[in-house]
Amino acid sequence: MTSAIFNSNDVLIVTAHKAGVVSELVKGQDKEFYERIAPLVRSRSVSLDLSAIERIDAAGIAALVALYRASEEAGNSFTIFSASPRVVEVLELVGLERILTSHNAVAASHCGSCQGFTAA
Repeated sequence: MTSAIFNSNDVLIVTAHKAGVVSELVKGQDKEFYERIAPLVRSRSVSLDLSAIERIDAAGIAALVALYRASEEAGNSFTIFSASPRVVEVLELVGLERILTSHNAVAASHCGSCQGFTAA
């Protein structure tokens, strides 16, 4: 999974995608994903674009919750946006959609500089 980072005011917008491939946040990818994003959420507020993620499992949900907790502990915020309908459905089933989802995230096209890195 490739990610790009966009700075927008005080919130860092991170987008996870893999060109032309349906991406997943599932067991086996969760730990590396967490390790890549955790330093960001500890240093500032982050909004994570999940538009390319079509499948998420319990390990992926646990990674999102761990990122949320790490962000809260650091005094920052962590939200997700543009999740696919299937990911939203899973988050709703476990009661996390209203906690993690941001409906006010700034579009990446309005952001400043961009850096790329492999998220998972």
